[in-house]
Amino acid sequence: MIAWLTDPFTLEFMQRALLASLIVGVLCSVIGTFVVLRAMAFLGDALAHAILPGVAIAYLLGANLLLGALVAAIVVAVGIGVFSRRGGLKEDTAIGILFAAALAFGVLLMSTVRSYATDLTHILFGNVLGVSASDLWLTGILAVIVLTVLIAFFKEFQLASFDPILAHMLGKRPETLRFTMLILLALTIVVGLQTVGVGLVAAMLVTPAATAYLLTRRLATMMVVSAVIGAASSVAGLYASYYLDVASGAAVVLIATAAFLLAYAFAPRRGLLARRAARHAV
Repeated sequence: MIAWLTDPFTLEFMQRALLASLIVGVLCSVIGTFVVLRAMAFLGDALAHAILPGVAIAYLLGANLLLGALVAAIVVAVGIGVFSRRGGLKEDTAIGILFAAALAFGVLLMSTVRSYATDLTHILFGNVLGVSASDLWLTGILAVIVLTVLIAFFKEFQLASFDPILAHMLGKRPETLRFTMLILLALTIVVGLQTVGVGLVAAMLVTPAATAYLLTRRLATMMVVSAVIGAASSVAGLYASYYLDVASGAAVVLIATAAFLLAYAFAPRRGLLARRAARHAV
């Protein structure tokens, strides 16, 4: 059993994959608590798909794909903030417009590359076993930036999430905090690309956090529980990818989903069985 657990990590690429999995699992899950509480799941999915133009341009120029994704994610996040704040549009309308435009532009660019179906598959569906040293450094730097900002302004983000009116009255500038959250979310999505890919990164933002929401009532505790679930799902998915020869991103998300279903059924207070028992007791 010990050999089964340790043998994969005698390989250098597996060591990089383990670090990347832990970073992605923790980061996506921590910021995912705000995504769940502020009902931003659609935004996370839209940003994930909106980075395709950056990936395609970086591929055509022979540049780092994650850097291209980073630029595109920030541009789209800023665009959503500008249109919804100054353009008089509701946020979901701005998201829908920019998401569709960026996705269409990305598909158009990718269609000019005959080999895109194989060359860019790891961006679309994730390939944690192919993480390079430079990708790992970029992932780590972005993760440190996001976590540092979240920790430094935790109270402000908490207040803006639960009571934006009070935050405004106290001079906390909830609009600025919302704009900052958009940027942090964009950075987090780029971090998750190599592990779970464009198609599944939104699931890692939502599923561990939703599971933690069923298990606890305090935000700080929810973030810790979510991080543990996300990290455990990522590592378990890594083992599944290595031993079963399946897509790493899909394995990670399905394991996280299994954890959510268990919590949905058996959570002490918010689980299905607990709620039914409470109704019968009344």
